[in-house]
Parts: sequence; C-alpha cells; structure tokens
Amino acid sequence: MTDLQIAVDMPAPQTNERTARAASGWPMLILALLGLLGSVALVVIGARLADGGSGGAGAALIAAGVLLFLAALVVLTGLTAVAPGEARVIQLLGRYVGTVRTPGLRFVVPFTQKRRVSTRIRNHETDVTKVNDADGNPIEMAAVVVWQVEDTAKAVFEVDDFVEFVAFQTETAVRHIAGSYPYDGHDDMLSLRQNADEITGRLSAEIQARVASAGVKVIESRITRLAYAPEIAQAMLRRQQAGAVVAARQRIVDGAVGMVEAALARLDEHDVIELDEERKATMVSNLLVVLCGDRDVQPVVNTGSLYH
Repeated sequence: MTDLQIAVDMPAPQTNERTARAASGWPMLILALLGLLGSVALVVIGARLADGGSGGAGAALIAAGVLLFLAALVVLTGLTAVAPGEARVIQLLGRYVGTVRTPGLRFVVPFTQKRRVSTRIRNHETDVTKVNDADGNPIEMAAVVVWQVEDTAKAVFEVDDFVEFVAFQTETAVRHIAGSYPYDGHDDMLSLRQNADEITGRLSAEIQARVASAGVKVIESRITRLAYAPEIAQAMLRRQQAGAVVAARQRIVDGAVGMVEAALARLDEHDVIELDEERKATMVSNLLVVLCGDRDVQPVVNTGSLYH
C-alpha cells in the first residue's frame, strides 16, 4: 500500500470542544473605561503643557494618553457577552482556542474571532417525502426531529452549515427508513404503520449516526405523516377494508363455533334431549347460520318431524 493510499484511508482529524480561558468581563470593562477617561485627561493636560511652554512634558503626556487609549481599545476587543442558551467559539488567527458557555460578560484573549452558536433545543420538520416502501408501494412520509448542538467545535469546523447539514441528513434518514420497511406488516415483520415506536426509535438512531460528526445530539424524532401515495390510496384502502372484513368474519366464526360447542356440551351434560348425529348436524348448521349471518334471522316453525 502506497503512502498516498494510507493518507486517503486515514480518517480526517476532528476538532473537539474544549473550554476557553475566560474571566469575568466587568472588572476589565471598568478598567477599559477608566483607561479611556485617563487617556483623554492625559492628552488634554499634555496639550495645555505644550501650550504653556513645556513642550517635552506635554508631548510625553500626549504619547502616554495615546498609548493608554490604544491599550483600553485592546481590552475592549477581549470582551464578549454570552446569553443563556448560547456559546462563543473563540478563534485566534484561525486557530481554535476554546468555547465559552458561561452566561454573562466574559473577557477572553483580545483580537480573537468570537462566533456565536446557539445551544438551544431546536426542531426540524421534513417535507413530505414520496418514496417506495419495502414492498415497492409508493408512500408519503414526513418526520420531525428535535436536536441540539452538543459539541460547538464540531458544529463550526467539521461542516459548512450545521443547520443545513442536519436538515439534509434527516431527509436522507427518512427516505432510508421508509424504504426499509413495509407500510403494512406481514409475517411478524416490522411495519411503518403498526410499529410506530420501534420505527421512530430506529429513525432517531440513524439520524444520530449521520449527524454525530457535526456535534449534534438528537433528542427524539417522530413521524408526522404516513400515508399511501394518492395514486394507490383508494386501492390500498379497499384492500385494508377487505382485510378488516375477513378478520372480523374470522373472529365471528371462531366465536360461533365456540358457542355451538358449549351448547352441545350443555345439552349432553344435563340430558335435555338426546340427539343423533344427523340432528346434531342440523342443529349445528342452524346455529351457525343464526350466529354468523349478517342479517336478522326469519324463524320457521316446523309442525312436522325432522324427516318430513
């Protein structure tokens, strides 16, 4: 394996978040304001001395005032305000220095770039995605993901735009999950419609795996829309209705058979009537017609015997 191949196969180094050195900014702010006032005073006094004939002393005071003014400006460049639910990613000459998460006025190294990153909980709702499920049926699916920036360094330096990155990766995960499972379950297989909790759990895990490189933590995800595509919705609805009718009929038949068995057992147990096999068959047939029919039964009075 060549050196070039080794370099290509090695994973790219990642920047992990670390805490930047930061102090309270209020003492430094007061010091900077005093420095600004002092610099003005020194320049005014130096100008008066220069006008009074003390040119050397006046020039020295003016120079000191200018230097004090510049020093106060340098101190002001190190001040940054951090709001609750936000962080500041600090860079010095392109190098990552650290992250400030403590709310309030903070003082860091002067002449640094301070990038604001929100650490609040956010949510992203995908557009309605049309994709084929595992059975090849076109379906429409949408989801919402709740997420939060966990590592500000990765969020800033590992991707161009972590908000857009989360949006694209969520769309990709929704498409993959929708195409990996059937809409309706069969043969004890997970389905999108019948196993919503398991599917959303796997969706959250897949989104988390995709956005981990951006320092993002997925809190939860939920499917907000799940339906067949309009072109097959009516056909699938009829299929679902037919399946429901078959299931209901199956349950009715099971219950009717149980009731007939119980009736015959009770008759035999209490010796109410002695029935031969033919009469039992006739009784079972009549009971099943009565119990399984979807219409009211019309009674028929038999004035003769069973055989006439």
